[in-house]
Amino acid sequence: MNLQSNDFEIFGLSPAFALDRQALDERWKDLQRQAHPDRHASADAATQRQAMQWSVRINEAYQRLKDPIKRAAYLCELNGAPIQAENNTAMPADFLMQQMEWREALEEASGVDDLERMADDVADARRQRLVQLQRCADEQRDFAAVAQQVRALMFVERFARDVENRLEQLGQ
Repeated sequence: MNLQSNDFEIFGLSPAFALDRQALDERWKDLQRQAHPDRHASADAATQRQAMQWSVRINEAYQRLKDPIKRAAYLCELNGAPIQAENNTAMPADFLMQQMEWREALEEASGVDDLERMADDVADARRQRLVQLQRCADEQRDFAAVAQQVRALMFVERFARDVENRLEQLGQ
């Protein structure tokens, strides 16, 4: 293996959004067993350093691949369509309207039941966006559209955290 390999290559996967999470987890454990620095404790300093570098690189790749949003963003980068979330916040009008409605509903939520319904709605919206994202990435190979989906999911994730924080404030 090469430290410069992309995350998918390190894990022996084809670059795609859809992946088998259990297989990814098993491959991560196998790679970590092979590269773990403790396994090379009696080796020379260069071998120990290389094992440490591999262990770090494997963990970085795993963290990116196991998270759907990070994985999608990485696929965008690999395919020349970086997310640029800090510079590009343009969203379709219907998405912006949904965000405003959610924010208003969050402000007006009067109790746990309202917030739990909202959390369920947000979770459903997230699932639907992930399905769309997979279609754009794996079937259509439209990484500009994937980048827009990722930016939208980042908004959805942030709002989901806000709902969870509000639930926590109410003691749930």
